[in-house]
Amino acid sequence: MGSRIREEIVALNPGYGAWVMATGIVSTGLALFGHNVLSDVVLGIACAALVLVVIADVWRFARYRRQALADVADPSRAFGYFSLVAAVNVVAVRLALAHHASIALVLGAVSVPVWVALTYAILGAMAMGQHDGPVLSRLNGSWFLLVVATQSLSVTASAIAISHPDLTRSMADLAVVLWGTGVVMYLMLAVLVTLHVLELPVVPHAFSPTYWIYMGATAISVLAAALILKLPASLPAVAATRQVVSGLAFLLWAFGTWWIPLLLGFAIWRHVVLREHLRYEAAWWSVVFPLGMYGAASATYGREDGLQFMVDIARGEVWFGFAAWLGVFGAMIASFLPAGAWERPGDEPIESG
Repeated sequence: MGSRIREEIVALNPGYGAWVMATGIVSTGLALFGHNVLSDVVLGIACAALVLVVIADVWRFARYRRQALADVADPSRAFGYFSLVAAVNVVAVRLALAHHASIALVLGAVSVPVWVALTYAILGAMAMGQHDGPVLSRLNGSWFLLVVATQSLSVTASAIAISHPDLTRSMADLAVVLWGTGVVMYLMLAVLVTLHVLELPVVPHAFSPTYWIYMGATAISVLAAALILKLPASLPAVAATRQVVSGLAFLLWAFGTWWIPLLLGFAIWRHVVLREHLRYEAAWWSVVFPLGMYGAASATYGREDGLQFMVDIARGEVWFGFAAWLGVFGAMIASFLPAGAWERPGDEPIESG
């Protein structure tokens, strides 16, 4: 057993925080529609998953630093580390929704230096490090985790602003700044990733599940915008950007919605047309998170701006997210069983393709 755990830690996927992200946002979506008991059960799993992922990441950096730093320097894997920042903040926001605002404040504060360190370490390594071939040749959907992590901080800042009146103004300023930064990051990455996708060779692994984060980044940007719109309109940062935030949120929601059929088409093409074997890999959590986030974002933004059709879409969509979560969670558990039919997590990198 000890050797098996060591093997898992050494080969730990940098993006395993997506498990926590997916679980936390599915819990949030269920809570938004009053499914409180089920939501609390999923929240408990999210909290346990967060503890496990943090312990595993810290253990890997302390005991197997060479492998961990190699991932930081690898453009195809490095952005997976941003899933840890997003994981912390997704859980923080769900706890704030459950009236545990002080815990949310602590989690958000702890994640900020991690986000800063990862941002400049990873981007610095990409710009100044030595690489075998062009950096952009290793681009994949996991790069959007930079956007997701940034917007998750914006979401937490807004949640704290709503629940802590003494911090409302400062947190509102921070939320708007982070939201704007995340939107610009998304626009830049969207161009790069789209051009890269058009150049991909037609092979089964070309479109890994991480490309769903393309849509997930729009969804969390919409959620961040919706929470900014919940803040008092008299706040200077909110007053100066309210129309821009609301308008861009609607456009991002529309663009993310447009992506869903295309992403489903990629999955059908990969697993039905090209007949690649469907097996468990950590990257499948990158499908669950966008589905869950789309439902939560649609419900929150729709309610805030009086767009009932978004709320109606979200009412049914949260169950798709929950069903996807159940399927991937079951597959993950099965992958650890002896002689399981699924491949163990870590055998396929979350950034494959």
